[in-house]
Amino acid sequence: MNKYLSLASLVALLFSCQAQEQSIDYTKMTDEERLQAAKEIAHNTIMVDGHVDLPYRMKVGGFTLQREILDVSVRTPDGNFDYPRSKEGGLDAPFMSIYIPAGNQQIPGASKALADSLILMTERLAATFPDKFAMAYSPADIEANFAKGLISLPMGMENGAGLEDDINNIAYFHERGIRYITLTHGKANLIGDSSYDTLRPHGGLSEYGEQVVKEMNRVGIMVDLSHVSDDTFKDALAVTQVPVIASHSSARVFTPGFERNMSDELIKAMAENGGVMMINFGGSFIDSAYAAGSAKVREHIVNWLAENDLRRRDSAAQAYIAAYSAANNPFPTVQKVADHIDHVVSLVGVDHVGFGSDFDGVGDSLPTGLKDVSMFPNLIAELLKRGYSKEDIEKICYKNVFRVWKAVEDFAASHQ
Repeated sequence: MNKYLSLASLVALLFSCQAQEQSIDYTKMTDEERLQAAKEIAHNTIMVDGHVDLPYRMKVGGFTLQREILDVSVRTPDGNFDYPRSKEGGLDAPFMSIYIPAGNQQIPGASKALADSLILMTERLAATFPDKFAMAYSPADIEANFAKGLISLPMGMENGAGLEDDINNIAYFHERGIRYITLTHGKANLIGDSSYDTLRPHGGLSEYGEQVVKEMNRVGIMVDLSHVSDDTFKDALAVTQVPVIASHSSARVFTPGFERNMSDELIKAMAENGGVMMINFGGSFIDSAYAAGSAKVREHIVNWLAENDLRRRDSAAQAYIAAYSAANNPFPTVQKVADHIDHVVSLVGVDHVGFGSDFDGVGDSLPTGLKDVSMFPNLIAELLKRGYSKEDIEKICYKNVFRVWKAVEDFAASHQ
């Protein structure tokens, strides 16, 4: 018998292995078996997170262009992201949020200057630890970095105020590596109205905002509709010629009245556009009961500290706070995040959802079981328990956002 397999035999063997893999019924596994399967999927599959606020955390924590005070190449005692925990959780490509606070909009030039400094900081992270991190400007870059075992650092600008009033800055920031721009943040800006702002000066997308969306399409920057008002969202969909993303938003059906999340109408409209919604993990984003529950816990702790003449950092106070918080846990669980994914899938299918954690951006509000990047397998295990296939998980982890990203790249290439 020939010791070498024929091409036909190799193809048959490949399809046999794929069939066996797809025939696995994860729902019949024990929780322990399913978690182990989830870890294997997480480590063998590219995983993209649409929004991680590490650059601003580094700025606040003291990472400068001269020296590193906050060293995320090693395990850090706080925050939600660092290299060891990212490798444990299987996170390969966290979009670095180049975050521009709305307050910067009041000072001409301040938003662009901050964006430039955060981009430099991100680049220096990759240059300082080239055996751990690498910049990424395309899906192909992420795939190449994944093959090398490196964590990719793609970048998205959170708040289009960084463009200032100069449309040419879109091409400039594309050259600097920005691959999505969140049109607004906490306040209306020159581009459009924000979901958080009671003032709606433009009634949606401004005339300048329409030019911005068109130029983003032309240059090859994804349009991110997290944070925008409903009217801005609809206007942007009417203007864009390519699919869009919501880099870190959740489903409004679970948080009635919270415009920052997406309504069923908007989810359906985004799916018709071919876009992808990346679920935010923050407590107030996924559970309307979280805010009230956490407020009660905070109020009790403040009163207890005053009654006992203690400061929060005192050892006795820390012990009490830990015990009380555990006994009166206001946090949602990882199951609630899965509920949001379920809801999107039930409305528009699995091709339009992804992960957009907002790690390092939502403070101490993250769900039990999903407190940092090392815990992604807990969410994958929960999805497997609910009947999601390995192929479904791959779409949620990276294939959906890669599809949008490549469509944006292709459109830009054909319009240069």
